[in-house]
Amino acid sequence: MSSSNEAADQGDPYLALHKLQGGERGNLTGAVEQALRDAIVTLAFEPGAMLDKQAICERMGVSRFPVSAALTKLAAAGLVEVLPQRGTRVRPVVIHDIRQHLFIRSALEVETVRSVALACRAATLDALAQNLEKQREAVGAAQRHTFHRLDLAFHEIMLDEIALPRVKEIVTVSRSALDRARQLIATPERLTRTLDEHQRIYDAIRGRDIEAAARAMHGHLDQVVAELRRFAAERPDLVEE
Repeated sequence: MSSSNEAADQGDPYLALHKLQGGERGNLTGAVEQALRDAIVTLAFEPGAMLDKQAICERMGVSRFPVSAALTKLAAAGLVEVLPQRGTRVRPVVIHDIRQHLFIRSALEVETVRSVALACRAATLDALAQNLEKQREAVGAAQRHTFHRLDLAFHEIMLDEIALPRVKEIVTVSRSALDRARQLIATPERLTRTLDEHQRIYDAIRGRDIEAAARAMHGHLDQVVAELRRFAAERPDLVEE
């Protein structure tokens, strides 16, 4: 976990933001949007948190215009919402939305893993194996954010193998909408189970077992909703039906 995220975890979410450097000032709105998106996805700003525009401006060293423009884009992406007379807050995670994005991912990624298991290059198998080893190291070191990046890369390796860029684009959009939910349920136990699920997917691909690979991928994605419902029972302030 980065020092900024550690600082945010200790009580001040605005410490997850950084002052913009010279190279980033060419696109102020884009840089502010990305920084806020990262802070929201990694839960520095929790679901339901109110956002203080002035605090963002001061922390990042920018005027109110790029902050307002960035928040407008994040609202269109469903990450924040404007509450009349109150301001802007981070949207709660909504299970109904999560189920829709998982439906899309399941439909496309189950077929992806079928294709990969049918004809997978040795280089791709090696890349998956190396990624799994790094996942194992991240789990052992309790590096939640590192594991999350490796998780994304594991799925991207398979999407790249089938060489269908439109499919990858659609999956990426739906996957981005799930990032916050994945972070909410990323307990050490969940990371261990995710690693085991990834291992089953890899083993099926390596064994050229198409149906086993499809079942493993389907079960892996289904676990997100199951875990999120359990989490919602504990923290209804962060998750809505």
